[in-house]
Amino acid sequence: MFLATPVHAAVRKSDEARIASCIHGAAAGRPWLEKTLWGLRDQEAGWIGAEVENTNGTHDLGPLQINSWWVPRIAELMGRSGPEVRNWLRFDACFNVDAARWIFLAALRDTGDFWRAVGVYHSPTAWRQRRYSLSVAKRMKRRFGDNAFGPAVPAPWSQ
Repeated sequence: MFLATPVHAAVRKSDEARIASCIHGAAAGRPWLEKTLWGLRDQEAGWIGAEVENTNGTHDLGPLQINSWWVPRIAELMGRSGPEVRNWLRFDACFNVDAARWIFLAALRDTGDFWRAVGVYHSPTAWRQRRYSLSVAKRMKRRFGDNAFGPAVPAPWSQ
């Protein structure tokens, strides 16, 4: 009866190794982006295959919990079907991480503000953005210590 836990833990560990590899690759040698993706990952805490229903009828998909609202937009950009993209977001860790990177970097381009972009990743609502970015910052600090933030990315509580 205790066999399920170790088996699940072993699968989870291999999934985490895969997600870590995807985050490292998606950051393309930019430490600030890798730390950001880890902050989003730790905050979202999804898993390969995840499909979590939200109260508004959308679903959060895969390791970085990409909202299903993005599926038709990504599908159109790629010239692929919505069901294909949804499946990739759920089951392809690297596709999921790449989508998260794209969403975050688009928000950064649009807002010009790192922490606002982190918040926009989560919600279009200002108070939710602030709460989310503070939570991501705490997770980044927990994972990376004070080295999580540098001159290019000041902690949100120092602004």
